Amino acid sequence: MKFNIKYTIAALSVFMFTAGCDDKLDAIDVIGYTGVPVAIETVTSEPLPGQIQLRWEVPAGDFSYLKIWYYDPLTKETVYKIVSKGTTELLIDETRARFGEYEFNFQTFNANDEGGEIKVVRALSGVAPASYTLVSRSQIKLVAEQLSTNAQEPSEGPIKNAVDGDKNTFFHTNWHEAIPYPQWIQVNLKEPHENFLVGYINRTDNSWTTSGRPSVVDLQISNNGIDWETVGTLDGLPSSAGSEYISTFFMPGKTFTYFRFSVTSATGSSSYWNIGEFMMYDAEVAIDDPETAPLD
Repeated sequence: MKFNIKYTIAALSVFMFTAGCDDKLDAIDVIGYTGVPVAIETVTSEPLPGQIQLRWEVPAGDFSYLKIWYYDPLTKETVYKIVSKGTTELLIDETRARFGEYEFNFQTFNANDEGGEIKVVRALSGVAPASYTLVSRSQIKLVAEQLSTNAQEPSEGPIKNAVDGDKNTFFHTNWHEAIPYPQWIQVNLKEPHENFLVGYINRTDNSWTTSGRPSVVDLQISNNGIDWETVGTLDGLPSSAGSEYISTFFMPGKTFTYFRFSVTSATGSSSYWNIGEFMMYDAEVAIDDPETAPLD
């Protein structure tokens, strides 16, 4: 049973007055358990990204409610949570791994608000995730001499057309013979790049069909043109003639000098694919990391 709201226990009292020679105030009736509240014993914690999950077992004895409090170094305040007797877990949000151990105090109370033994539990937070925002992109100027492919169609669509700046020309992989996928465009960037986007424009002169468009594409990087690492996969790609696609940005966490746009399947179950233009962009990315951001 789990609650994420504060639960307030209030004792109800009724004051009754009687008429007579000697006016008298009747005793207050307290509703709920009024004995010594049993303490929480078994508490476990689980570090989650930017959170701490607390779980405990309800003790065999009785109590009315449970108070949990801790010091939050992010807000520089002591935070109090009050939960019902049947509650067995609590998720603490907006925590940080950078602060090390958090100290949680567990104390049970009876209906008279009399507290029992305090149990102290120390717990760690998982690393709070960073957020990334694309600030700008700048197109990388590519020329035909930087490109190569493993599946060139010999009769049309030379690879140079993919970077000639004319979307009405096209690059085409081999349709005379079935070359197994993946079929790729390889780029020798000649200098290191890191964060990037890719884009392309579908062939424009065959609007009668949606076949032969890239359907699933692996994005691969290398620094020697031999050993490759897949850093992203594109799917859900457009199939209409002349449609343009620009990917989200990718952050491989390292620089690279070779790149592959490696198509692993095409629309219409085609054994080939084609595009009008291919583009690459450098990406400027802003990083908001709550684990390293300056504290007020």
